Amino acid sequence: MRQTAPLAADTRPWRDAGATPFLRIQGVGKAFGMFTAVDDVTLDIHRGELFCLLGASGCGKSTLLRMLAGFETPSAGRILLDGQDMSAVPPHRRPTNMMFQSYALFPHMTVERNVMYGLLREGLGRAAARERAREMLRLVKLDGFGARKPHQLSGGQRQRVALARALVKQPKLLLLDEPLGALDKKLREETQFELVRIQETLGTTFIVVTHDQEEAMTIATRIGIMRDGRIVQVGEPREIYEAPDTRFVADFIGSVNLFEGRVDVAAGDGMRVVTQDLGPVTLRHVPGLTAGQTVWVALRPERLALGHSEPDTPNRFRALVEDVGYMGQLSVYRLRLPGGRLVQATLSSRAMDDAPISWDDEVWVSFAPAAGRVLTQ
Repeated sequence: MRQTAPLAADTRPWRDAGATPFLRIQGVGKAFGMFTAVDDVTLDIHRGELFCLLGASGCGKSTLLRMLAGFETPSAGRILLDGQDMSAVPPHRRPTNMMFQSYALFPHMTVERNVMYGLLREGLGRAAARERAREMLRLVKLDGFGARKPHQLSGGQRQRVALARALVKQPKLLLLDEPLGALDKKLREETQFELVRIQETLGTTFIVVTHDQEEAMTIATRIGIMRDGRIVQVGEPREIYEAPDTRFVADFIGSVNLFEGRVDVAAGDGMRVVTQDLGPVTLRHVPGLTAGQTVWVALRPERLALGHSEPDTPNRFRALVEDVGYMGQLSVYRLRLPGGRLVQATLSSRAMDDAPISWDDEVWVSFAPAAGRVLTQ
């Protein structure tokens, strides 16, 4: 998960209500006939952010990105970039550039010529264009590769050439549509950190579209989760993961155990929720809830503790270990509750060295009151 340590929490512009957003998306919608691809999206993005639009295929994230680039015209709303209304500005006149998933490199040109191409089309002299191209290739760690053709590069190297070409024109806003989607898992993970390094070095505002939750959590300063053409939650990665607003967000980001229940007692610092699968559980008090109200308790697998001995905590229950998945540093346990419900827990593999837990073991499962997130929708 990307940490935002370079900026103190009180200096992050998106946390400052008085900060002027760099990009303002105001009530933007896009319809194709009777189908609404983007529905009344309002979103502020600040200068220097690496913002991720995250959602499943067909949720509208790429359509929104194409409207920012000028390749699609909004059916409603407006887009302001650095204070300028982009409505009447054609794509080639916008201070933006877009990097596509396919990279779209010219196969007959060298790497250097690919990066120079846009500068030469704009009339920049060949010597100046070559110098800028070489500067970008150094930034993406491809200096010395300028004379090669795209087919002589690996997938990760072609991705970096495409990024250098998109950045060489020094756009105010860089739009990236699934930029790492064509890479294998290991290379994608390595390239994620390279992307963050380049963005932080240049300070250019990036908007990245992805359907990969781990990718978004790794690279983003903030994430906007999209569903059915709408933004359903915006926040820093830790906020999205630890404090989802809805069951959809909790289930979409990572793994989660969700239990439906009713508020029994809500007073002081604590509250009790009676669930069908776990019985009564004690949680942190959530203001505004009333007795009898239907809620859902979200528990992340890593928030659950397992043991052979009964713990001294109010939130404890018995379970049978049905499956164990060893993943190196982590082990995933699928636990069957007495009522038949399956629950997932994730623990450090090393933590199980002294008292291993295996298939068909009966164990105690427990969690702290602060571990559960209470959701009302």
